[in-house]
Amino acid sequence: MKKRLSFLVMAALLLTLLVPAGAFAAEKSPSYEATKQLAAQKADLLTKNYGTYSLQYALIDQGKIVVSGQSGINHVSDNTPLTADSMYGIGSTSKMFTTVAVMKLVDEGKIDLDQPLTTYIPDFKMKDERYKKITPRMLLNHSSGLSGSTFVSGFLFDDNDTSGYDNLLKRLEVQRLKADPGAFSVYCNDGFTLAEILVERVSGLDFTDFIHKYITEPLGMKNTKTPQDDVNTSQLAGVYSPGYQGELPADTVNFIGTGGIYSTAEDLARFSQIFTGNANGLLTEKSVTATAKAEYKNGMWPEEADSSFAYGLGWDSVNLFPFNDYGIQALTKGGDTQLSHASLVVLPEQKLSVAILSSSGSSSINQIMAGEILLSALQEKGIIKELKPAKSFGVPVKANMPVEVSTNAGIYGTAGQLIKLDISKDGELSLSSLAVPEAPVQKFIYTADGSFVSEDGSTKLNLVTEDNGRTYLWVRSYTTIPGLGQLAMSDYQAEKLEPNELSPDIAKAWEAREGKTYFLVSEKYTSQAYFMQPPIAYIATLKDMPGYLMANKITGANEALNLLNIPTLMGRDTSDLIFFTDDGVEYLKAAGSLFVSQDNVTPLYIGKESKTKIQENGQARWYTIPEKSVGKTLSVNMPKAGSFAVYDANGTCVNFTVVSGVNEVVLPENGFIAFIGDPGSQFEISLK
Repeated sequence: MKKRLSFLVMAALLLTLLVPAGAFAAEKSPSYEATKQLAAQKADLLTKNYGTYSLQYALIDQGKIVVSGQSGINHVSDNTPLTADSMYGIGSTSKMFTTVAVMKLVDEGKIDLDQPLTTYIPDFKMKDERYKKITPRMLLNHSSGLSGSTFVSGFLFDDNDTSGYDNLLKRLEVQRLKADPGAFSVYCNDGFTLAEILVERVSGLDFTDFIHKYITEPLGMKNTKTPQDDVNTSQLAGVYSPGYQGELPADTVNFIGTGGIYSTAEDLARFSQIFTGNANGLLTEKSVTATAKAEYKNGMWPEEADSSFAYGLGWDSVNLFPFNDYGIQALTKGGDTQLSHASLVVLPEQKLSVAILSSSGSSSINQIMAGEILLSALQEKGIIKELKPAKSFGVPVKANMPVEVSTNAGIYGTAGQLIKLDISKDGELSLSSLAVPEAPVQKFIYTADGSFVSEDGSTKLNLVTEDNGRTYLWVRSYTTIPGLGQLAMSDYQAEKLEPNELSPDIAKAWEAREGKTYFLVSEKYTSQAYFMQPPIAYIATLKDMPGYLMANKITGANEALNLLNIPTLMGRDTSDLIFFTDDGVEYLKAAGSLFVSQDNVTPLYIGKESKTKIQENGQARWYTIPEKSVGKTLSVNMPKAGSFAVYDANGTCVNFTVVSGVNEVVLPENGFIAFIGDPGSQFEISLK
């Protein structure tokens, strides 16, 4: 016995000499006391100082939940506390479930990522013949060339109606592509809705059934649901809006594979095991590795720099800052609905992941917090010794600017806006908004490396002419959130626009629309669109950039096309604006949504009693509020399948019955009223 013990001791000593110092320490699981304290502190900071109503977090290490917690308010009506089982909408983090579902079918030999999508969805058609070149890979890496988001009746309050999803293929039939498939990656929701359809067509299963069978059940994710499940709404974390006093109905997104899954931070952490090798072969190693490859490099993209976006398959980034500075690969996927937000950050080699979910806030803020928790965990495990300082481009030192640089001055277009870029002879670049002239002008100084840097050193700009002949505003920035951490971005944020002179006939047609308002008529009566933002489109061209309606180029009497080719984010969700007349009424169509001209909106009847009815086409009925009705109380006898909303002169929702449950409201000056419902729904109106 003594000889055997001696042998074991000698073997242990020999093993100690052969194994690098620190290897055993890295494998030993720490107590994570410091990380627990930091996580609680950051969570309280967000819920108390940064407008987040509630927040939930979890850290998983080697397949074990080691840190978990919550902060903020849940259901104020009954004081229900938050728990680890409170579910949040995870928005676009759902895309990683779709990615896993597609890759599962790749593993089974049922999908080839590089075959035409029409091989699997033969009824997928578009008016642009280039659609035939779209592949499943292009859906997952955002390079399909699709315009962006066709979300008609997709974001609803406590309503799991799937009609928006069901009709996507029909709506895509009349759309064109904004770029050649594979030319560049720009965030695209419709691509993942098509991927959801792909999974259903190939597997023969409903998407909800598929993810439960192959993902949530094998991983023990008991608190991950979709709107198509029997969801206990009391388990959903409360959602709120700053402009409304009280809790809102359940946040329901019916484009499930794009952004409709509910989950918890702990369940999302369990989901991350697929990418850390702790999921018992749910996907093959080949498929897991494929999701983390740098897909963004396959097309046009800015030079490598610190950023939160570097697309893989599904992932927002496969090279996330600040972990790249430590030589550690970090994968991330964020998600934002209008009310709920999520971030998942995974360190595959370290087998560590953090999930942060919140009511209000943003996925970017959640991502920063997730990064801080992971850095603390890495320190406690001894993988990193000390944290690196916050980064900056430094206080700029002015240099002599070559004359030719100033030729890049002009008007630049980006998502939904026009930017005026001026360059002075002495090397100062200024950015101003044409649509919001009162907004502060941003100024940058020319430096020796050929870039322009902000006075505080947080932002660096370059003007880059790409191989496609277009000139882009390349922006790199480090944004510091006090008490929380730092966010890095690098992307082409705007594209230089060329002058567009209109013919007299086309100019005349647009002059007739100038200053007109068009009202949304195509959303379901439970739609969040009638509450969260003004559901109107206002036609206003700008004298500084004639021939354009914001960044859309006017190409005909009845169309303004979005021709931007901007990768990453600022070229996302583009939409052509098409005007047409039906039965003497002018309409505007954009991204599948339909708006009616103000010419077809009449004043509300000023008498004591009246009625209105939803026509067979199902379009909402809009009315202006006449001066004689201002200050009076409107009450409505409601149909079962209907709602109404009242707006003030600024388009702010004063009352939406789906949210408030109140069918009486005092009418504001210069406001509007929308009656929404199923075809044939009738509203009985009284004024007093």
